[in-house]
Amino acid sequence: MGRKPMDYESKRNRMVDKQIIARGVNDPSVIDTFRKVPRHKFIPAGTESRAYDDSPLPIGEGQTISQPYIAALMTEVLELKGSEKTLEIGLGSGYQTAVLSRLSSEVFSVERIPSLAVRAETTLSTLGYKNVHIHIGDGSLGWEEHAPYEAIIVTASCPAEPSTLLKQLSQGGRLVAPIGGAFSQILTVYKKDGSKIIRKEIIPCVFVPLIGREAWNG
Repeated sequence: MGRKPMDYESKRNRMVDKQIIARGVNDPSVIDTFRKVPRHKFIPAGTESRAYDDSPLPIGEGQTISQPYIAALMTEVLELKGSEKTLEIGLGSGYQTAVLSRLSSEVFSVERIPSLAVRAETTLSTLGYKNVHIHIGDGSLGWEEHAPYEAIIVTASCPAEPSTLLKQLSQGGRLVAPIGGAFSQILTVYKKDGSKIIRKEIIPCVFVPLIGREAWNG
C-alpha cells in the first residue's frame, strides 16, 4: 500500500487555531488568509511535513521563514483593508508575500539574495499570485520608485529606526519591523501621523539581520 497523502489543510487549520488565534490574533481577514495560503509550498522540498510547526524554518542561504504566529501578528498590526500598496523588505520564501497579496491591492517586495528571489517568484507565479512585484537589491533603502506605501513590513532585524523606509511611508501608513540587537529585538510598529511618527513596541522577537547600507554590515 502507498503512503497516505499528508492532510495539509487539517495541519494548516490546526496551526491557525492553536498557534495564531490562541495567542490573540483575531482579525477575521488575517485568520482567513492564514487558513488559505499553503505554507508547505514555500519551504524546501523534503521539509513539507514541518511546514505548520510552531517555529521558524530554514529556507536556504542562511535565511528562515518566520514562525506562523509572528507572521500573523506582523500582518495584523498593519491593519490592511485591501486597498493598500504594501512594501515588503525581505521576500525570502515568498510566504509572507502571498499573505500580503491577499490582503493588499499591490505588493512590492525587495530581496537581496537572487536565488531566493527567483525561487519565490516561481512559487508565487505557480500559485497564481499576480499582484506582486519583486526587486533584487538593498532592502534597507526600500523601493523609492513606487513610494509612498500605505504599509511596510520588514522581515529582518534593524539595528535602529529605519528612517529611509519611514520616509517612504504614506500619511496614516504603518510600518512594522523588529528593532534591536543582533540576537534579540522588539517587534515595533510605527504610524505616520502628520509630522509625527507614533511608535509602539509589541513583543520580543528574534529575526535574521537585515543586511544593507542602512542596516547591518552597511
